[in-house]
Amino acid sequence: MVKKIQNKNFRNIFNALLLILVTGLVLYFSLKDNFFTIVHELLTLNLFWVLVAILVFVASIIVRSYSMYFMVKKYRPEYTIRQANRLLLTTQFFNAVTPFATGGQPFQVYTLKKDGVRIADGTSIVVQNFIVYQIALVLLGILAVGSNYFFHIFKANVLLQSLTTIGFLMNTFVAIALLMIMFAKKFNDKVIRFLLNLIGKLHFISEEKKEQLREKLENTTHRLAHGGKRLLQDKRMFLSTIALNFIGLTLLYLVPLFVLFAMGDYTSVNPFVCIASSAYVMLIGAFVPIPGGTGGLEYSYVEFFGNFISGSKLQASMLVWRFVTYYFGMILGAIALQVKTKGRKES
Repeated sequence: MVKKIQNKNFRNIFNALLLILVTGLVLYFSLKDNFFTIVHELLTLNLFWVLVAILVFVASIIVRSYSMYFMVKKYRPEYTIRQANRLLLTTQFFNAVTPFATGGQPFQVYTLKKDGVRIADGTSIVVQNFIVYQIALVLLGILAVGSNYFFHIFKANVLLQSLTTIGFLMNTFVAIALLMIMFAKKFNDKVIRFLLNLIGKLHFISEEKKEQLREKLENTTHRLAHGGKRLLQDKRMFLSTIALNFIGLTLLYLVPLFVLFAMGDYTSVNPFVCIASSAYVMLIGAFVPIPGGTGGLEYSYVEFFGNFISGSKLQASMLVWRFVTYYFGMILGAIALQVKTKGRKES
């Protein structure tokens, strides 16, 4: 147990140091050429539009929290929207400090258990919610890619096209894999047995442990399949949760527009272009193996939004956008961790 805690602490410290290092490099390369001009842009921001950008970001989280709220209500009718809001806010923190945002889902299962939801049900809920989120993410990606194909929003760039394609395929693969896990029970059982037989032949584990692991994995996939069946049976909720995540992501993708308004630029980017550009940025950032996608998101923001704005305004808007959508979200999550909600079942 002590060793596990030490390993976890080491990973947390490593992730924090990596985040600080990469953030420092991003700031250096962003500021080194136009330091005083960028600082001037930041000091002359219209605070009203900055506040609007922040409110739109918070609204995106609250809208997506309703997806979680409706799903949990199926298992625990006493669950409140306030608990769901807090859960999504705290998830921001754990997603922000772990590579590929992998810390959010385990924390959600843990928190749902504290809120009176069994671990098996909580796992099913989290996977269901992640599926509808991925579907919404892929749908927005399809709209962005299709819009660029027909309207040629961005200049041709082989590297960016390759990165975007990889990001789109990865997100699509994740969505399909989750759907397979939840709805293809027999296929899952065959895959589990094949992999465990392969591991057994390589003598990595004993026959007894192999059977225990097989039973555990099959039980887990069967529970997920049961949860998926319940989700599909309520088609109205299935479609409404996809819509909620779609709206929430759209709000998130509009944040750069209000950041540019804060800089006095009302014409360079319209809502349609802003959403398409943000969707491309997120497709690339999805596979950057650094907490918060740091480095990759900043690079892709500059490359895509650089088609419409340039110079110090581009760098300054990137820094403000990154603060609002990442660091401010992390701060909100840390604060939400300290806030207790009514209706919680204490263990």
